[in-house]
Amino acid sequence: MNILFVILGAAIGAPARFAVDQYIHRFTTRPYGIFLVNVLGSFFLGLTFQSSEHTKDLFAIGFAGAFTTWSTFMLDIYLAYELKRYKEALVNLILSLGVGLIAAWIGIQIAS
Repeated sequence: MNILFVILGAAIGAPARFAVDQYIHRFTTRPYGIFLVNVLGSFFLGLTFQSSEHTKDLFAIGFAGAFTTWSTFMLDIYLAYELKRYKEALVNLILSLGVGLIAAWIGIQIAS
């Protein structure tokens, strides 16, 4: 039964990530869409941290797992570095990690 919750969450999370990223790309070529989904995903993980098993399977593992994307985040930083946009790469790295941690903490605080 748990696998069904993970599958359902992932089936919603992956298209949601794509939609948010594509929407943001209408306004900029910078990786703000991936930044946004990773911060929101961190918030969702924090929010569901102490939830029931089914809620955690649906939202934390399924939805947030498919909604966020470490690989695209790493690729964005690498490509910025390759294009000699060192400041952009560093700002993306620092803000993504910092704001992501804060978002997870806020989610945990709200859920507690």
